[in-house]
Amino acid sequence: MSTMKDGRRRSPLAMITMPVMVILWTIPTLGLLVTSFRTREAAASSGWWASLLDGAFTLDNYRELFETTSMGSSLLNSVVVAVPATVLPIMFAAFAAYAFTFMNFPGKDLLFILIVALMVVPIQVAFQPMLNLLGPNGLGINGEFVAVWLMHTAFGMPLAVYTLRNYMATLPGSVVESAKIDGASHFQTFWTLVAPMSSPAIAAFATLQFLWVWNDLLIAKLFLGGGANKTIIVDLQQMIGTQGQGEELLTAGAFISMVVPMIVFFSLQRFLVRGMTSGSVKG
Repeated sequence: MSTMKDGRRRSPLAMITMPVMVILWTIPTLGLLVTSFRTREAAASSGWWASLLDGAFTLDNYRELFETTSMGSSLLNSVVVAVPATVLPIMFAAFAAYAFTFMNFPGKDLLFILIVALMVVPIQVAFQPMLNLLGPNGLGINGEFVAVWLMHTAFGMPLAVYTLRNYMATLPGSVVESAKIDGASHFQTFWTLVAPMSSPAIAAFATLQFLWVWNDLLIAKLFLGGGANKTIIVDLQQMIGTQGQGEELLTAGAFISMVVPMIVFFSLQRFLVRGMTSGSVKG
């Protein structure tokens, strides 16, 4: 039996199971892609695999999608929401993780436990208080992008702090001590040493956070609504009518909504496992 790069023997069960899982996971996506190039009548009369046999494809769904709906603006809105909502929690969590790892202050362990404990709190319990705070009776920013940025930053912080702190705990403390001896401040040490060495963990969390924010419906629906600032997921939810009209556009829009997160995932996938597992044995 062949061996892997690390010397371990390959498992026959894993070699059979993984291709089966890949096929089962890919078939629905392939069906969605093929259906997005079919007419409404063809999709209603036969399975998506029929078009693979007769080659009956059309671009009318995509053309109508961008000409008659707000898909273009909602796609841009999703980018405007997802990028800051990914960068902000990483930025704040990286500073916090550095402090929890390399700085000593009273109540450090208790504060870290409290932050991690927030991961078990369902986000739904915070919606009503946040609607009151961000709504007309509070700050009056509900429906604006900044409201969603604040929500995703707050809900993403506990996992980000936990992930980055555990990763930074595996870094050699001698490097930070050498920087202190050379007179570097905490700010200089973080940006020149710790942040570059923590890039796998940062990229791993950025992947998870971006996918979560991009595919989010509930927060976008409550705090942005279905107006001019709606995201692509909200737009898809509103696209199909009560009588099934717009069904042929839904598959095209759904596949477009998958393109950006797929690009992000495949670009950063090599960091994902390394970043999530490096801190699992220490910290």
